[in-house]
Amino acid sequence: MEFENKILSREIQQLVYEAGKTLGTAESCTGGRIAESIIAVPGASDYFKGGVISYTDEIKENILGVDHETLVEKNAVSEDVARMMVQGAIKALNVDYAISATGFAGPGGGTKEIPVGTIWLACGTADDIVTFKQFEDDGRDVNLAKATTKALQMFLEYLKTHIEPQKEE
Repeated sequence: MEFENKILSREIQQLVYEAGKTLGTAESCTGGRIAESIIAVPGASDYFKGGVISYTDEIKENILGVDHETLVEKNAVSEDVARMMVQGAIKALNVDYAISATGFAGPGGGTKEIPVGTIWLACGTADDIVTFKQFEDDGRDVNLAKATTKALQMFLEYLKTHIEPQKEE
């Protein structure tokens, strides 16, 4: 576990827990690394409900409700699928927020149109989702580590602009 991810997870925990909200994940290529980073911080069970590792299209469709036609037309490694994974995780896990990741970590799996190293990240609520496309191929391990850290950074920035600070009484 990278030290930076623990710091990010601690900040996420403070914001989500203090707002009385809940979080879940939907991960494909990252295989649970984002969830692992979140639960590395003691007290995560106060706000983190769980995650779905949707490594195949079948799981994306059947558990997360990702549209079959979108998977066929745009590929699982697309912004649309990353968004649908957030929405699906929110519904399946009954959470306020979700983080998703879908991509080609390597060394194989990529196409000319979507090369290895392409990873789509998304986070937010069912109605307000932000996305990020990671596209450099630095090898499987580095691609996955970078995607995990970027997903946490992106969600933290999202929270900072979307959660109202609690007022002292």
